[in-house]
Amino acid sequence: MRSAINNPFTPGSDIVPQIWAGRVTQLNDWEAVVRPRRLVGLPERGRTILGEAGLGKSTLVRRIATMAEQQGDWVTPQLRIPMAADPLKVVASAILTLADKAGLPTSRERRIKDLLDRVRTVAASGISLTLDRGIGPEPYTALTDLLIEVGLAAIKREVAILIHIDEVQNITSEETLSQLLVCLGDAIAHESYVTAPGGVEIMRVLPLAVYLTGLTEFADMAGAKKGATFARRFATTTLAPIDDGDLRMALQPFVTPGWTVANDQGGASQVRMHADAAAAIIHLCCGEPFLFQLAGERAWYAGTGPVITANEVLEGWSAARPEAAAHVERILARLPGRERQLVEAMAAMPPQDRTATKIAQAMGFTNAPQAGPTAQRLDTVRGIIDRGRLYTFRHRAVEAYLTSDWPNIELGEATQ
Repeated sequence: MRSAINNPFTPGSDIVPQIWAGRVTQLNDWEAVVRPRRLVGLPERGRTILGEAGLGKSTLVRRIATMAEQQGDWVTPQLRIPMAADPLKVVASAILTLADKAGLPTSRERRIKDLLDRVRTVAASGISLTLDRGIGPEPYTALTDLLIEVGLAAIKREVAILIHIDEVQNITSEETLSQLLVCLGDAIAHESYVTAPGGVEIMRVLPLAVYLTGLTEFADMAGAKKGATFARRFATTTLAPIDDGDLRMALQPFVTPGWTVANDQGGASQVRMHADAAAAIIHLCCGEPFLFQLAGERAWYAGTGPVITANEVLEGWSAARPEAAAHVERILARLPGRERQLVEAMAAMPPQDRTATKIAQAMGFTNAPQAGPTAQRLDTVRGIIDRGRLYTFRHRAVEAYLTSDWPNIELGEATQ
């Protein structure tokens, strides 16, 4: 009954999984704030979704993009930026595709034809065009102008536009990052006169939404280098692990009435999950979407029958332990020396002793303010800890790895 063909769990694929958990705030933000405001011409900032690996940043925005497509909006694919790639070329190609949807290539206006030719050149040559000022304006200016034309066409069609740029931390050139952010920011902020019913002209912004996703260091790259302009035009969210209640709700269809799969007779059957099996998956994943999908996938493969048991969850997890450990080790390996030292000092203390003063002393400082900037970054930028009277871990997989035998968990521990 259970097989690779009908496994609904998909770890690490950036594809919207069949088993969705949490992120209600961000999904509601698109449905209730971003899309309706941009559609009626009201200003609304772009969104930057950051977080450590495995927290589901790209998947979240792909789900938002899927919702937008179902409503008839114009949506770019996930524009993933590899290391050393030219993001202007990637974005130019996507804008040309949007221009096709808007019908701009059929325009008889010479201005539009020249603009399309210019952006096609950007899609071919990218940032290198800045070395030859004789062939026209800066590439990012052409991208902005074409985005505005696409936005004006979207107003007439009464649809929104969603652009998703992923792995933005890979844009290491300050000049290129500045041009890209200015291009997108100028398009988001652009105002145009349109004729409202009754012949009245009103000023409105374009129905354009931009989502940037990436690792947490992008907050420094964009915030420090671009200052107030970026902050005005983009609102940043640092994702945290998913609450256990949301994970429990996501698994409820397995507990009752059962997950529907095709059977060998051409009909449908249900795969159920014992309540303690669901509890084991929730305990093992520590709120991480990637680990949640990984634990579910391995539990599914641990048997073939109609019921997933807690023993099957643990059996599947035993094969996933190296991957789970490596996932957290990569997160820790990315931390600069001082940040990792603070996290490890916290982990070595009983929870009731994790005060700023005691942590600073464990790091070799004489007072708490000396460790303050490091703690602040781990809190506000990376989202790994929470500062309060007592410091706590927000990133529960990091905490589990440093303070327990996780991911080596026995059945009794996983089903408590």
